[in-house]
Amino acid sequence: MVATTPQSEQARGLGFGTSPVYLASVSTILGAIMFLRFGYAVGNTGLLGALLIILLGHMVTVPTALAIAEIATNRRVEGGGEYFIISRSFGTTIGGAIGISLFLSQAISVAFYMIAFAEAFSPLGGWFQQVTGLPWDPRVISLPAVVGLSALVITRGASIGVRALWVVVGLLGLSLLLFFLGSPVDGEPIESVSLFSGLESPDPFILVFAIVFPGFTGMTAGVGLSGDLANPRRSIPLGVLSATVTGMLVYVALVVKLAVSASPEDLASDQLIMGKIALWDPIIPIGLAAATLSSAIGSILVAPRTLQALGGDKIFPAKAANPFLAKGVGSGNEPKNATLITAAIAIVTVALGNVDVVARIVSMFFMVTYGALCAISFLEHFAARPSYRPSFRSKWYLSFWGAVLCLLLMFQMDLVYAIVAIILMALLYRGIRATRKDEVDDLTAIFHGVMTQLTRYLQIRLQKTPPRDWRPSVILITPRTFDRISPQTMLSWLCHRYGFGTYLHFITGKLSRETFLESQGIQDRLIEGIEETDSAIYVDTIISPSMASALAQSLQVPGVSGMENNTILFEFSTHDPPEVHEEVMSGCLMASAPRMNRLVLRHSDHFFGNRKNVHVWLTWNDYRNANLMVLLSYILLGHPDWGGAEIHIFAAFPYNQVEEETARLNTMISEGRLPIAAQNLEIIPTDDRVDFAALVERRSYAADLVILGFTQARLQEKGMELLLRHPVLQDVLFVSAEETIFIE
Repeated sequence: MVATTPQSEQARGLGFGTSPVYLASVSTILGAIMFLRFGYAVGNTGLLGALLIILLGHMVTVPTALAIAEIATNRRVEGGGEYFIISRSFGTTIGGAIGISLFLSQAISVAFYMIAFAEAFSPLGGWFQQVTGLPWDPRVISLPAVVGLSALVITRGASIGVRALWVVVGLLGLSLLLFFLGSPVDGEPIESVSLFSGLESPDPFILVFAIVFPGFTGMTAGVGLSGDLANPRRSIPLGVLSATVTGMLVYVALVVKLAVSASPEDLASDQLIMGKIALWDPIIPIGLAAATLSSAIGSILVAPRTLQALGGDKIFPAKAANPFLAKGVGSGNEPKNATLITAAIAIVTVALGNVDVVARIVSMFFMVTYGALCAISFLEHFAARPSYRPSFRSKWYLSFWGAVLCLLLMFQMDLVYAIVAIILMALLYRGIRATRKDEVDDLTAIFHGVMTQLTRYLQIRLQKTPPRDWRPSVILITPRTFDRISPQTMLSWLCHRYGFGTYLHFITGKLSRETFLESQGIQDRLIEGIEETDSAIYVDTIISPSMASALAQSLQVPGVSGMENNTILFEFSTHDPPEVHEEVMSGCLMASAPRMNRLVLRHSDHFFGNRKNVHVWLTWNDYRNANLMVLLSYILLGHPDWGGAEIHIFAAFPYNQVEEETARLNTMISEGRLPIAAQNLEIIPTDDRVDFAALVERRSYAADLVILGFTQARLQEKGMELLLRHPVLQDVLFVSAEETIFIE
């Protein structure tokens, strides 16, 4: 069979190849920072310090470039570049929050580069003042330039921008060539190269790094053209990685040339020091103009495509805004409306003249974006999803390092602006989430694969490692899910924080397509129910011909936590017919075979009253249940629903055992650090002449929950009568311990 290419992939946007990705990326990397700030960096940190800055910067950018290359070869990357990659990996809500900040960063970057572009004309400032009689203002250049560039891109589209990139990158290359062919400032090589700063009071290393770091961040500029690439899976990795490597090599050569060509004082004080070193002085302002113009072109091509993709995903709350921004023109789907918005932001920012504050926030948003890209790659490696099959693979530890380093550097570079950027991202996320309530929470969806992989590993480890301390792993099987709430509530209380609960709704019948579909619908209802009540239990369904067979199946499978179920909870209401009583009775007898702790909840219309007091009754007949009964009452009080409740222990022992049992109970409570006050422990001397039933009912008739013990022998002897005793009590939990449980 011959594979055919879908028509949608035969013609993608403008059908660019790899060169626009490379040109946009490398021209943004080798931009204004290279010309204006690398001399300052070498002067303040020395040659070794500048090389360390390059190394540290590329410890962020290289993992990001590798992550982009990896993600781009796993899926078809459409319009929107980095936003598309992030939103399709993290979800549109998180992607939208990052995408909006990314767009603003890209749009403001246009203004930032155009202001830097005007710096290239500062040598003409004196001539301008002489001719016009007006003070020199860089906006004389930057405003007409940004208006002209915007008009060119709006009227002629991305094609003219890419052709312009060839010209300006050519000028950029020529300026670098003439710089490297140049001579030291004084005509003679300096006597000794400063490996460290030769200044008396140099700027701190981290400050210099923060100023220079934006010069490393342009490698993703070409990714924004993803919707206009003929083969993005090939062009994005090749273009981004080659631009990153080119930039790194040029920067290393640049700092070495600067270090051997000028003194630290000259490097630190003259931002156009490269012109004094170059073979032809004017080529550096020309190169600066070319570099900043190419960076501005890259940004004004990419920003509208990010905004167009945001509109296409209906991120903005205004309904009319999304189709307006998503609209494309011509066969290349040119984002003219989005370009108009981008141009307006750039023009306003240039008119303000000072973008220092905004530029610092922009740097933070770029760090967030790079960190997110690295995090996606790491999480995909960790989750090990079969559908994640990139043809190019990075290493998980590189992606992890890139994500962590982005976060650390954000706070090192500028604590205040890092916090501002994170708060803005959080507000954007909440705002977008508020308008998309019908969708799955992205924060949950992100980690689904990670949690699956982590659970798989932990379950295997848990099975191999026996637990040191007992904790409840409780299973409840019932067909009466939707006509009562007490059993599910009790399960959630017992498994809150300390244990694991599995709730199985029983469906009578044989497994068939019809019963399976029925079980799926019921499971969805169960999940909705526990989300509403915020219960921390696992819910599922089981189809079986009878309750006995369902119980036999369930008792043999491990719990969802990876550890064996050690306790089973049965339930019946005071209004249930004898058939339910028989079901509970036979289930209790069956559960003794695998030596499982058995709990039976007899619930009433009282629904646990005010949840303020729990009465625990211990007797000499079932003292082996005592530790489990007391421990369950303690676990119960750990749930917020029982906040402020008290445990009352009533211990009925023969007269000759009272002293010994009192001491044992006091020791258990004190050494076990149980929240039971001394006045809430009552020892009741008794013998066969005492009416025990009347004793219990007289003291506990008003209790919100009473916990009583039972044994297998007594259950076989008395039958269901044992669980129906004390009818005046409200809600009762009967406990039979099959394990030896210690309270330490």
